[in-house]
Amino acid sequence: MTSGDITGAQLQWPDLPAAQQPEWPQDGSVERVRETLAALPPLVFAGECDVLKSRLADAARGEAFLLQGGDCAEMFESATADNIRDRIRTLLQMAAVLTYGASTPVIKVGRIAGQFAKPRSKNTETRGDVTLPAFRGDIVNDFAFTPEARRPDPERLLRAYHTSASTLNLVRAFTTGGFADLRRVHEWNRGFIANSAYARYESMARDIDNAMKFMTACGVDFESTPLSAVELFSSHEALLLDYEQPLTRIDSRTGDAYAVSGHFVWVGERTRQLDGAHLDYVSRIKNPVGVKVGPDADPDEILRIIDQVDPEREPGRLTFITRMGAGKIRERLPRLVEKVTESGAPAVWVCDPMHGNTFESASGYKTREFDDVVDEVRGFFEVHGSLGTIPGGIHVELTGNDVTECLGGSEKILDADLATRYESACDPRLNHQQSLELSFLVAEMLSAR
Repeated sequence: MTSGDITGAQLQWPDLPAAQQPEWPQDGSVERVRETLAALPPLVFAGECDVLKSRLADAARGEAFLLQGGDCAEMFESATADNIRDRIRTLLQMAAVLTYGASTPVIKVGRIAGQFAKPRSKNTETRGDVTLPAFRGDIVNDFAFTPEARRPDPERLLRAYHTSASTLNLVRAFTTGGFADLRRVHEWNRGFIANSAYARYESMARDIDNAMKFMTACGVDFESTPLSAVELFSSHEALLLDYEQPLTRIDSRTGDAYAVSGHFVWVGERTRQLDGAHLDYVSRIKNPVGVKVGPDADPDEILRIIDQVDPEREPGRLTFITRMGAGKIRERLPRLVEKVTESGAPAVWVCDPMHGNTFESASGYKTREFDDVVDEVRGFFEVHGSLGTIPGGIHVELTGNDVTECLGGSEKILDADLATRYESACDPRLNHQQSLELSFLVAEMLSAR
């Protein structure tokens, strides 16, 4: 993997309009930071991205299932060993349950080590008589509502890189050093089931337990098989092009460009303009990429996105992450899936059941109903079942902590409980228990396919 000039004539995106970019100071500082980033080592490698692409090709064929999850927006101060461990633990527990339900491998992708930027509906935020730049994530400015904190600071791009590097270092240690041993993960899930609130999932947990005992009786050596370690890939929204561009490198094996900021990057609903910089950028890298799709998406526009981003129709290359809302997915998703299927594009279909179900509670908190999240996933499966197509995975905002940000679940979090531990700086996340409960419910849907 080598550095290279990827901003020349072969690429158009540096000269195209780019939505959702901060107003950096015009003092040359962002250019200096970009030069520094361009000289730093890659965070991930092209070969790892190719492996993930092959795994996603399996998901497109129904031979694997994608679990993508993590923070809405990572915070620098939250990148502690304990917080990273708890997020990885939650993903591992969910994956173990989904693997049983799907009877296929589960691809584990974290919204981790790079998810520091967030698009905003407005460029400014007003509190009382004070109007300041909107908080765009730790990679741009600070959440504190002061002129100094909200001023975009290019040096934060470097802090995002170094925080991502240390996070990935710890993730690799956790996933290969025994922490991810299937026996350990199963014991964690047994502890979850021991809570009477989750008794309805006891039967499935018992079946998994019996399967584990059967493997042991057959002489499976957990220590020397993949059951003691896992693959876990990193992903984030490719939002800030001043971060992505210097972390795009030429693969010395092939001469192709790869984003080395993460294994999988996606383009959001607010930045997927056909004539915009973001789609053009991802069309010119070889990573597997995703595109978020809302309920108002035009099917013909989606076909044009395919032609732009995946003209060769490469399996595993393109993932559509649908964010429709529980009340719209059964009506709006079929026409998109039908059009894409008719085109012959081997896209992976993934359900984001979070963003379309966000609302403000009576107490003023941005939240989501757990039942709506589950219902959107259920609708996602129903649509694909009726069309004979493949539901390829789920994409969830979650944390490994016991926050109170989403309503409902077997814990029965109420509006009055939200203030107890509402810690997200942007969107509400499922907590550890809600995440595990969702995995058992999705496992039931997978088993019923």
